[in-house]
Amino acid sequence: MASYIESSLSRDESVQEIFTLHWFAWMPVIIWVVLGLLTFGLTWLIAIYQGLSLKYLEQGLTNKRVILKRGIVSRRTDEIKLRSIETVEIDQGVLGRIFGFGTVKVTGRGISRLDFKNIDDPMRVKREIESVSSPIE
Repeated sequence: MASYIESSLSRDESVQEIFTLHWFAWMPVIIWVVLGLLTFGLTWLIAIYQGLSLKYLEQGLTNKRVILKRGIVSRRTDEIKLRSIETVEIDQGVLGRIFGFGTVKVTGRGISRLDFKNIDDPMRVKREIESVSSPIE
């Protein structure tokens, strides 16, 4: 089964990069599983929901746009065309600097903004987004 990003490509559009989550993004799931082992009940449902939410999250870059897709059964997508991007910023706390993860904030014209949270190697992601040339239309 093709991913959302691959299945939503337009003519002459290609995937440049799929942004992966850092292993640290899975820590809340691990904590809920441990709590589920210690107690029974709702903690297992929370762990399953959070795990599936991370599994079905897609974040990527094509030669025309940046894409963020969320949802397990339903689907919510946010996209910004490359030619509309105004800024690409990194938000990285102390743990993020130590372990190499952070949030990449892509701001477009108007009020559009995408937050790629818990991204592995946010500096590389920033460089990738900024280095892809805008499409000629």
